[in-house]
Amino acid sequence: MASAWLLPEHIADVLPSQARRIEELRRELLDMARTYGCELVMPPLLEHLDSLLSGTGQALDLKTFKLVDQLSGRSLGLRADTTPQVARIDAHLLNRDGVTRLCYCGPVLHTRAEGLTATREPLQFGVEIYGHQGLEADLEVQELALDAMQRAGLTGLTLDLGDARLVRGVLGDHTLSDDRLQALVAAMAAKDAAGVAAFSSELPPAVIAGLQTLLGLYGGVDVLSQARERLPAHPLISAALDDLDWLIRHLKASHPEVRIGMDLADLPGFGYYSGARFAVYAEGCNDAVLRGGRYDEVGAVFGRRRPAVGFSLDLKTVVGLIPATSLRAAVRAPWGEDPELRAAVRRLREQGETVVCVLPGHDQENDEFECDRELAQASGQWVVRAF
Repeated sequence: MASAWLLPEHIADVLPSQARRIEELRRELLDMARTYGCELVMPPLLEHLDSLLSGTGQALDLKTFKLVDQLSGRSLGLRADTTPQVARIDAHLLNRDGVTRLCYCGPVLHTRAEGLTATREPLQFGVEIYGHQGLEADLEVQELALDAMQRAGLTGLTLDLGDARLVRGVLGDHTLSDDRLQALVAAMAAKDAAGVAAFSSELPPAVIAGLQTLLGLYGGVDVLSQARERLPAHPLISAALDDLDWLIRHLKASHPEVRIGMDLADLPGFGYYSGARFAVYAEGCNDAVLRGGRYDEVGAVFGRRRPAVGFSLDLKTVVGLIPATSLRAAVRAPWGEDPELRAAVRRLREQGETVVCVLPGHDQENDEFECDRELAQASGQWVVRAF
């Protein structure tokens, strides 16, 4: 029999020091999103399953914990991603005509971990902009994402760009079954030329050649000019390359310190994204710390096909990449019933000071605060003095 204190695999308690750093970053990022005009929403952790998995959310089926509502008998799900819920809020509850900027931060649950060291309970922070079809919204979201990572303290940032329309343009009017298309996209992301050939074997030679060409289109921003020369002529391809070129020019101007890379065959969430997609990488991390892009179909199932673009990240992952911060300064105080002592402690706390009272019988030990001062009596008054 397993010990009662053991947690499920890839589920962990967050202890004081890490919890403090996560909470400080959560507040920092939400406040920063507000400076962009984002409004905070708090969707429920639990929803009817058909709502969570509607439309583009169907890709989350295997990630979603499912249970039965004891009140209604309907199937419920614990959210594995917050974006479908925010789309529901925008489309059904807010129902605005203009641009809506929303942000959120809360836990999501995954049935399977995405890596050996990954958690199944990420703390997801995200931003969504609804109602604007133009590239201005894409640029705003990408700049906000870069600002967020810099505010968090990450260095050596790389912004990786791509566009879901490129594969759709290469395929043109030719279709594949959903399973075969997903396998093809996965093979392209893995640079598996043999897999691409196998999964595209039923397509015309010109289409197969275009897909193979995409495999080699990765690197710096010079990939754009290569793509214009080597990819077939198609309106979707031209539009995607023009949009990427516009975004790169503006991002270079606003964030010259950020490296911009491209991988035109890497399309995570291909069935989800409808336009430009992006990922941000940081020094010391092999995987992306956040992902985002344009997904104009996300609200269609809720009755409103609104332009939409956004990104999300796991705060736990980001905090794990940030050097530990110094302990918070605090005042050490004795515990006592003296009214003047108790009033002095209250005054300090009202002023924003952390006051750690040493309870009777204990020599205060605390790993989370650095008591660099003490509240002591001098000349009949309680005063703060340095150790």
